[in-house]
Order: sequence, then C-alpha cells, then structure tokens
Amino acid sequence: MPLSTKLDKRNEEIKIYINGEFFHRDQAKISVFDSGFLLGDGIWEGIRLVNNSWLFLDEHLDRLYEGCKAIDIRLDEDKKFLTNAIIETQKINNITDAAHARVMVTRGNKIKPFQQPSLSKDGINLVIIMEHSEEHPNTDGVKLVTVPQVRGLPMSQDPKLNSHSKLNCIIACIQANKSGGDEALMLDPLGFVNTTNSCNFFIVKNGEVWTSTGDYCMNGITRLKVIEICKNNKIPIYEKNFSLVDVYSSQEAFITGTLGSLTQVTNVDDRLIGNVNHGWPVTEKLRKLYKDLIYAQ
Repeated sequence: MPLSTKLDKRNEEIKIYINGEFFHRDQAKISVFDSGFLLGDGIWEGIRLVNNSWLFLDEHLDRLYEGCKAIDIRLDEDKKFLTNAIIETQKINNITDAAHARVMVTRGNKIKPFQQPSLSKDGINLVIIMEHSEEHPNTDGVKLVTVPQVRGLPMSQDPKLNSHSKLNCIIACIQANKSGGDEALMLDPLGFVNTTNSCNFFIVKNGEVWTSTGDYCMNGITRLKVIEICKNNKIPIYEKNFSLVDVYSSQEAFITGTLGSLTQVTNVDDRLIGNVNHGWPVTEKLRKLYKDLIYAQ
C-alpha cells in the first residue's frame, strides 16, 4: 500500500520486542546469522491498532500460525503468549491508538550461513516492531502499472504465505515505480488480474464488485472483510477470473490492506478509471461500512 513518507517523530524513541526483551530502536539487533536475514526464512503479520483495539487479532494470529506450520517453523508459544507480547509492547511504548505492529517469526540463528533448515539450532527469533502510524488515505487515489512479474504458483512460492521472502513483489514494485506508478498490478500465472505487489485488488463494473478467485493472492484479512461487507449489505460481489480489458473498462477500482483500508485506484496503465466528477460511490460506500466495522470492534 503506498504510504506517506512523512515520519512521525514519536517513532524515534520506540522500543522493539526481541525474544522477550525490549530494546530502543537504535539498539534493536538481530544476528547476521538469523535465517530471516540470510534467506528470508520467516513469517510475519501486520496488525493495526484503532481505539486501543487490535483489529481482527485472532485472524491475524491464526494466519501467522498457519504460515509457520506450512514452512515447518516450530512456534511453541500459544496465541495467549503472543497476544500478551503485543500488549506488553504496546504498553511500554505508551500507545493507545493509530498504530501498526509487525510481528515476525524466523527459524532462528544458523550455525552456518547455508540453506539447510536444520542449521537453525537454537529455536525461533520473535520480533515485534510497533510504531505510531496514522492512516493517511491518498485522497487523490493511486496509480497502478501492470508488470511482467506474476504471483507465484503454490508449488513454487505460494503467494498465500506472508513470508519474509518478498523479492518477487519488491521487483514488481520497482518496475511499477520506474514506470511512474505507485504500485504494481500483478497477473496470475494464467494471465488473469490478481493483486498488487502489497495489496488486494477490486474493480466495480455495472454495480458489481469483482476481485480475483483468491487462488494466487494473499489471504488478505481486509479483503475478506470487504467481501463479507458486500454480502451482508446485498452488494453483488464476485470472486472470479477477469482480464485487463475488464479493468480498463471498469467504473471504479480500489485496493485493500491492513494499514490503508480501502484506497481508490484512479489510473491503470495510463487509463483513467472512473470519473473524477462523479466520484467513486461504491468504493466510498464500502469504505464507510468498513470504518463502521472497525470502530465497532
């Protein structure tokens, strides 16, 4: 999700949780032998704080545990332990609202800088970075550029894994940025529209909301909530294959993510999406319904 580059001065003094201890951000260190640093061997979650409540925390932690299990990282700590660690980090940083936490689990430090997972002998590294982070919706919308990089196949690097290995998406983002875009629009291996490099993607056509089948995209929690909101409010929603031709002729498009909620897409591959004079009525309605949901937590 394109974010504001404006820095919050309060974040200069935050304390980072590392394996049960807290360190000022300038002293927060991980070994160069950490498997996440060496090979991107780890799983992470991004969680948003609103009104002293961590949004959809159970779903985020469930996804974290599922990811660790899928790549055979042994995470013995239970959800209560992780929840308490998040709350401790929140308290020591005196944060009660408008924050973002990144919870990271790696396979731990290796005895040699090689790929073999069994070389991580001493157990996981658990890190929580928590920052003051106001939602900065881009009221002008975002511009997407379609890139040649595709989301991975389940038998290569399953895109449903929120892994530390994000190089494919980073390369896609670089490609889009160099072409004047804010984010990359990525296709699936069959050539259908899938997702952006960091967010889930939706279009609106003739009053219907479309998103990808979900076969090749991250199991986005905000994506799931938007789908549920549509169903609960009788807004037609379809998870389906669709092409760039459908995107270019859509009336609206938007992206979803934990930190940015819903942000309208105004331009894809130099095609204007929607009509600035008419606004983005479906997107705006869904944004309001989503805000109602999160403030009811």
